[in-house]
Amino acid sequence: MARYTGALCRLCRREGEKLFLKGTRCYTEKCGIERRKYAPGQHGQGRGKLSDYGIQLRAKQKVRRIYGVMENQFRIYFKKASMMKGITGELLLQLLERRLDNVVYRMGFAANRREARQLVKHGHFLVNGRSSDIPSHILRPGDTVEVKEASKGLQAVSESLSIAEHRGFPGWIEIDAQGLKGKFVRIPTRDEMQLPVQEQLIVELYSK
Repeated sequence: MARYTGALCRLCRREGEKLFLKGTRCYTEKCGIERRKYAPGQHGQGRGKLSDYGIQLRAKQKVRRIYGVMENQFRIYFKKASMMKGITGELLLQLLERRLDNVVYRMGFAANRREARQLVKHGHFLVNGRSSDIPSHILRPGDTVEVKEASKGLQAVSESLSIAEHRGFPGWIEIDAQGLKGKFVRIPTRDEMQLPVQEQLIVELYSK
């Protein structure tokens, strides 16, 4: 499946705010947006006011970049959300939060979602006791995620978990730091996701 392989700091600069795509680096003065607080490209510092369509497009691109999904896959998530009962925008974000790579990141086993995706694809995790190497696997309440026994010595996992313990974990997951495993307790509410996005703009964009 296609994936973005370009510079991550460029994405944050285009959206005009930190998307925390590089993990701990985003919290330091080395962060790209801290050094250059303007959009990338030759005309980055002279961009004018966005149209209504432009604002809606930027909202969609921001969510796509936060979760690391491509356009076609994002459209599939939106279609699924629109067919479910509830608020479409919120349901869309919940589906993205339930992805295995995102939950691995939220549990502190990876420094960022891109690293989490790589660890999952390399088969370092078990879901409900079974190996899973599909980053887009949608978890259900009650599902457990744990690092494989052979992978528990990975330095990247232990370092990321140590940092995550200091920052704290979301209330919708339970963590056993000693056993390197966690439980997806329930689907997070919109407030618990703490995302700097206006999902209603995405709904408006796709409703045209």
